[in-house]
Amino acid sequence: MEKTLNVQGMSCGHCKTAVEGALKNLDGVSTAEVNLEAGKVDVTYDDAKVSFDDMKEAVEEQGYDVEA
Repeated sequence: MEKTLNVQGMSCGHCKTAVEGALKNLDGVSTAEVNLEAGKVDVTYDDAKVSFDDMKEAVEEQGYDVEA
């Protein structure tokens, strides 16, 4: 399954690395690709293993806000 997350506060390479790493560490997430200019993260995942709330929490733990 694919989903695009709208993430506020990302502005640099460290932001990109932190968000992608947090998402990729979740069991069930196969890819996470940040677009800094758009403030979006494209995620490919297995919805039987990971939920939107799990992904939202992982990003928010890195200090960024996810728009519902």
